[in-house]
Amino acid sequence: MHKLYSMQRSGNCYKVRLALAQLDIPYENVEIDILKGETHTPDFLAKNPSGQIPLLEIAPDRYLAESNAILWFLAEGSHFLGDDPVERASVLQWLFFEQHAIVPNIGAAYFWLCLVKGGRDLQRHALDDWMEEGQRSLAVLDRHLGARRYVAGDTYSIADIALYAYTHLAEQCDFDLSPFPALRVWLARVAAEPRHIEMDWTPASLKTAAE
Repeated sequence: MHKLYSMQRSGNCYKVRLALAQLDIPYENVEIDILKGETHTPDFLAKNPSGQIPLLEIAPDRYLAESNAILWFLAEGSHFLGDDPVERASVLQWLFFEQHAIVPNIGAAYFWLCLVKGGRDLQRHALDDWMEEGQRSLAVLDRHLGARRYVAGDTYSIADIALYAYTHLAEQCDFDLSPFPALRVWLARVAAEPRHIEMDWTPASLKTAAE
């Protein structure tokens, strides 16, 4: 059974938990609190020298890091990642977009405004850039989704999972989704997918790093 090192309120971790749930893959979840430095202990750094989560243990002492790489691994051979080379490349295109356009702006704003006490004051110098670039990225998604049901083709894929994770949190950290009707319809469509779980859903096997 896989073991996932994850933080409940991390969007990057949520996308992996969502994929695991929708693919019906059993796993053990180990809760890690990055705000308490739990990814920088000697034990964790031995598992992942970058000191980041999510981290998936796919076999004893064999670990896979980076959320979208984990999604790709989990989805191989499933309907969330097809066999057509062009469709697979399109999935990669939007996974890259998520990492360079969504996570550095919406993900950063969510972390500092929603998770870190006093984060708004600490990052006031960066907020305007996050808001501007984040809104621009949301506009790109909205235009793309104007004539599509899903991001990377005719069916739901890990590209939708990856982009949904932080995009559905955007309004919690000051982004305005009202100008983006196609994006809002897509968010509702993703939330209605079979076996969808909310971010605060907790697997029965939840453990903490201290246990």
